[in-house]
Amino acid sequence: MVLRDGTHATHQVLNQPPPLGGHDLFATDAALAEAVRREGADWAVGELSALGRLCGSEEVREWGRQANDNPPVLHTHDRYGNRIDRVDFHPAWHRLMEMSVSEGVHCSPWADPRPGAHVARGAKMMLVSQADGGHGCPISMTYSAVPALAAAPDLAAEWGPRFMSRHYDPAFAPAPGKAGALCGMAMTEKQGGSDVRTNTTTATPIGGDEYEITGHKWFCSAPMCDAFLVLAQAPAGLSCYLLPRWRPDGTLNAMHLQRLKDKLGNHSNASSEVEFYGAWARLVGEEGRGVRTIIEMVNHTRLDCVLGSAAGMRTGVAEAIHHTSHRSAFGKLLAGQPLMRNVLADLALESEAATVTAMRLARAYDRGDDPAEGAFRRLATAVSKYWVCKRGPVHAAEALECLGGNGFVEESGMPRLFRDSPLNSIWEGSGNVICLDVLRALVKAPHTLDAFLDEVRLASGADARLDRFTRSVTDELAQPDGLEARARRVVERMALALQASLVVRHSPPAVSDAFCASRLDGDWGRAFGTLPADTDVESIVDRARPAAG
Repeated sequence: MVLRDGTHATHQVLNQPPPLGGHDLFATDAALAEAVRREGADWAVGELSALGRLCGSEEVREWGRQANDNPPVLHTHDRYGNRIDRVDFHPAWHRLMEMSVSEGVHCSPWADPRPGAHVARGAKMMLVSQADGGHGCPISMTYSAVPALAAAPDLAAEWGPRFMSRHYDPAFAPAPGKAGALCGMAMTEKQGGSDVRTNTTTATPIGGDEYEITGHKWFCSAPMCDAFLVLAQAPAGLSCYLLPRWRPDGTLNAMHLQRLKDKLGNHSNASSEVEFYGAWARLVGEEGRGVRTIIEMVNHTRLDCVLGSAAGMRTGVAEAIHHTSHRSAFGKLLAGQPLMRNVLADLALESEAATVTAMRLARAYDRGDDPAEGAFRRLATAVSKYWVCKRGPVHAAEALECLGGNGFVEESGMPRLFRDSPLNSIWEGSGNVICLDVLRALVKAPHTLDAFLDEVRLASGADARLDRFTRSVTDELAQPDGLEARARRVVERMALALQASLVVRHSPPAVSDAFCASRLDGDWGRAFGTLPADTDVESIVDRARPAAG
C-alpha cells in the first residue's frame, strides 16, 4: 500500500529514538560538571560548556564517524620511488584535531599553568574523546611529552613552544616552519613489549647530545607527528631521545614506516611499525636513565587512559538511557521497566565513579608541588588506571546490549565504542604491569600508601560499609605472603575504596548508597543490572540522563 506522501506502509519508521545530537555534553553530565567546580576549575565552566555543545553536535559526531570509516593510509614512497613515509587522513580527522588543538587539550596546563588547569584540561579530554577517541592519541602524547622534556632544557626551549601552540598544522614539513607541532612515541619492541629494558634499538653518539638511532619499533604511536620520544640502548644503557621527522638540514630523517597496524579499534588513528636507519636524535635527560626520564610521560598518559575510559562509559550510559527512553517493548518504554532501569542505574553508577575518580586524579596533577598530593598521585594513578580501564569493555558491552540489535549495527556507533574500549587497559601498561607497579610503589615508596589511605579516610564515619571495607583493605595489604599472586584482587579493592570514598563525599545519597551496597557490601550479582531491589534507580538514571535538544 502506498501512502499519501509516496512512501510504502511497510517502510514506516516506528518506535525508534530520535538522534542523540545537538546537546551539551558538559551541562548534561552532572557528575563531570560538579567535579570540575569542586576540583578547582570553576573558571573553565564557560569554555567547557561551549566545547560540550560543540562535541555534542551532529556535525562533530559525524566527524567521528567519518574519521573511523575512512582510516589513515600510509604512503611509503612517492611516484618516483623516493621514500616519503607519509600518513594521509580523511578531512574529518583534521577537523577533530583542529578542534582539540585549538582548545589546548594537548597543552593548556603547560601553556597556562593556573590552579585547576589539569582538571579543566581533563574535562576537555573527556568531551573530545566522546566525539572520537582515536584522535586523542597524538593529543595525549603531546600533552605528556612536555614534562618529559624538562630533563633537557635546551630541547624544552626549542620544542616546548611548538608543542604548546594552539594552531593545528598538518603540513608534512620541518617543524621550524610550522605553526605548531605534535609529539608521538616509539618505545615498544616485538621481543619485549612492556619490558622496555630488553630493547635492542641502539643509539650511537655522534657528538654532544646528538645520536644516531638504529633499530625496529613494534609500536610507534601517532607516526604522523613532528617528533617522537624514543628509547634506545646507548653505551651507558637504555636512554631517552627526541627524534624529529626531519633533520636540521631539512631532509627527511631516516625513520621508515613499515606498515600501519590493523587494530581491533582506534581506527581513526594511525599506529605503525617503524625502522630507524641511523636516524638523527637528541638525548633527553641522562644517558642510561631512559626509564626514569620517560616516567613523567607515562604517568600523564596513564591519567589520560583513565579519562578516556571514563569518557567511554559516559558515552555508553548516555546512548543507553536515550535509546531506552524512546523505545517501547511489551507495551511500555524500556526505560520504565524495572529490570532495564536496574541495568541503566548500574551503568550510571560505574560511569559516575569513573568520572569522579578521573577528576580527583587530575587535581593531584595540578598540585604536583604538594608532597602529599604527589604521593597520592603516584599510587592513585596506577590504581585508577588498572580498575577504571578494566571496567571499560564490560561497561561498553552492557550499554550496547541496552540497544539490542540496533546496538550491534555499526550505524549506532556502539560497535566502535566497544572496539575502542580495551585500548586504555593495554596502553601504557596492561593489567598485570600496572598491578606490579602498584606493588613496587608500596615497597619503594610506602608513604604513597599513607597518602592514598588518607584520601580514602576523608569519608570516615560517613558510611559504615565503607569503614569496614577500608579496614579490610588495610588488613589485606598488611599480609605480604603471596601478595603478587593476589595483586589484581588487592588493587581492585583499593580502587573501589577510593571510588566509594569519593562518591560518599561528593555524589547524591542515591548514588553513594547504591555504590556502597553493591560494590562494597556484596549486595550485587556478577553482571550489571543486579543492584539491590530497594535501590533508588529512578534518581540515579535521571541524574545521568542526557538531554537531547
